[in-house]
Amino acid sequence: MPSAKIALVASWLNQYGGAERVLEAVHDLFPDAPVFTSTYWADAMPASYRAWDIRTSFIDRLPVKNQRALLPLYPAAFESLDLRGYHLILSVTSAFAHGVRVPHDARHICYCLTPARFLWNYADYVERERIGRLPRLVLPLVIARLRAWDKRVAARVTQFVAISQVVRERIANYYQRDSIIIHPPVDTERFTVSTTRDDYFLILSRLVPYKRIDLAVQAFNELGLPLVIAGDGRDRARLQAMAKANVQFLGRVSDAQARDLLARCRAFLFPGEEDFGITPLEANASGKPVIAFAGGGALETIMPGVTGEFFHEPNAASLARVVRAFDDAKYDPLTMRQHAEKFSVAVFKEKLRALIQEFQV
Repeated sequence: MPSAKIALVASWLNQYGGAERVLEAVHDLFPDAPVFTSTYWADAMPASYRAWDIRTSFIDRLPVKNQRALLPLYPAAFESLDLRGYHLILSVTSAFAHGVRVPHDARHICYCLTPARFLWNYADYVERERIGRLPRLVLPLVIARLRAWDKRVAARVTQFVAISQVVRERIANYYQRDSIIIHPPVDTERFTVSTTRDDYFLILSRLVPYKRIDLAVQAFNELGLPLVIAGDGRDRARLQAMAKANVQFLGRVSDAQARDLLARCRAFLFPGEEDFGITPLEANASGKPVIAFAGGGALETIMPGVTGEFFHEPNAASLARVVRAFDDAKYDPLTMRQHAEKFSVAVFKEKLRALIQEFQV
């Protein structure tokens, strides 16, 4: 597919996570397309990004690197990006990037990971990120202006694409725009079906409060069953302080270690509410069932009784009840693998390619 007149836009490239994995799949479709973004920290990103044509805004040249301090500048940064000469703009964004100015004859497809949480769910964001007292006094004024801009520039987008139904509803609610759903890519090829079963339940996650790892720790304190938690984050000390001896913390693990842990666990736990959730599908791709909170994107990816189970109340007692009754022997590994493959990178690319072909001019 030709890419000379296609430009990609990302919110920022200063940490590696799910958004960047989506961007990589998009970039694979258009390897010659430039990637416009606000900031790019090469040392924080995979080495392969250094071969990309990455073009940054004026923010990237400022001596201040604190994103919160620079927050008021992001609208101007994205509006300053020069997209003249491109016929199709494809943004992959969780904040600001949908606000780029596009040429009058160009189309803009926005792959929306979510409307910015810190703008549209400000109270929860401040609580979750533990924002200090002084910023809390100043931020509401900034947030109100940014929210007005965010809604206004949504009109510039030709077509919104949401990662899940919950995000589609947010786009409709905040922007009054309809969208279609294309689920994010899951690299199922990295995983192989395993029939090996050790005795532990597994969590692979950043250890931050909104992930609700505390529910799992509390539940397994009561159950006394082995729980392995792989990952790191600012909530680790609090979680370790509340955990009993049957709960083991491994810290950050390599991709190879993560695959091995998934291959051998009894089940994967997903106690928080996420917009989509890639790791549960990675567990299914490994032939392992998932126990997840019944909310957010998990409602679209988990089939109760087939690929896992839900607990329905956001508390430890509800999770413990499901784990206590859980029988991992009833789930068929190959069926779970086939389910995960419906969300593969190849499926994502096929759906996105078909959409883009409709808009190419």
